[in-house]
Amino acid sequence: MKITKGKQTRPQRVVIYGVESVGKTTFAAQFPAPLFLDIEGGTAHLDTDRVEIGTWAELTGAIKEVAATNYQTVVIDSADWAERLAVEDLLAANKKQSVEDFGFGKGWVMAAEKMSRLLTALDGLIEVGKNVVLLAHSKVQRVEPPDLMTAYDRYELKMSKQSSPLVKEWADELWFFRFKTKVIETENGKAKGTGGKQRIILTTHSAAYDAKTRSGLAEELPMEWPSVAHLFATAKPAKKATAPTPQAWEQKLEANEEAVNIFLIGRGVLKTGQTWRECEADYLLKVASRIDQFIQVVTDSVEVAA
Repeated sequence: MKITKGKQTRPQRVVIYGVESVGKTTFAAQFPAPLFLDIEGGTAHLDTDRVEIGTWAELTGAIKEVAATNYQTVVIDSADWAERLAVEDLLAANKKQSVEDFGFGKGWVMAAEKMSRLLTALDGLIEVGKNVVLLAHSKVQRVEPPDLMTAYDRYELKMSKQSSPLVKEWADELWFFRFKTKVIETENGKAKGTGGKQRIILTTHSAAYDAKTRSGLAEELPMEWPSVAHLFATAKPAKKATAPTPQAWEQKLEANEEAVNIFLIGRGVLKTGQTWRECEADYLLKVASRIDQFIQVVTDSVEVAA
């Protein structure tokens, strides 16, 4: 049993959501050496590096490939559009027209399972020293807590009720961005909102919104990079990456292509007609980290079957 003591510094899992046009994408561009996986086309106005993503396979493939790059931060823009890609991939794979065609709630559960595997793949980026930032839109949700007599509205992630808790639990930092406003009473007794130009970061849970911080940030901060920059100044990998370079392990899979595909289809990892390139990103990360052992298992298995 290995026991460690003291505070550990590692890259951060950050989820940023907020109201429309508050500047989430522009803010994320200030993270150290960022690469945007741009699903919704929201980075065109920024001078930044990006990969345009149109399918679930492109998203999972990009996450696998970026592990071997020198980018320090990977930004997914946005998490709710990523969930949309997961749903589209499910529909195409199962020849369905709507997520509701799977039966009551089942389709959304299946989408959440894909999102869970995506978060696991993103943890692989944390392990090799990269910050991961998920951007998301917000929605106003009516809630009815069991210990209160009345319901009220609050801001939440614009995701399904199955996927949203997974993303919030995964995050080290969940920040809500909005414009700061005040409500005043006018001379005729009516309420009136004022302000609305100052942008702020909210970091702790409130009845009005979801938020959390594991870094002891103040409850409210100016929406400026210096407010949070210290969290990312000394980020180090959680552990030294042991996986070989993508070129090395991919070459070994290609050299044993037929046996690898037969093995994966036989184990139910792939469907007939698919190849190892269509595996989920998190599965390939595991294969890459122990490629020699994997090839040996494949070779032994195919020889026995023959």
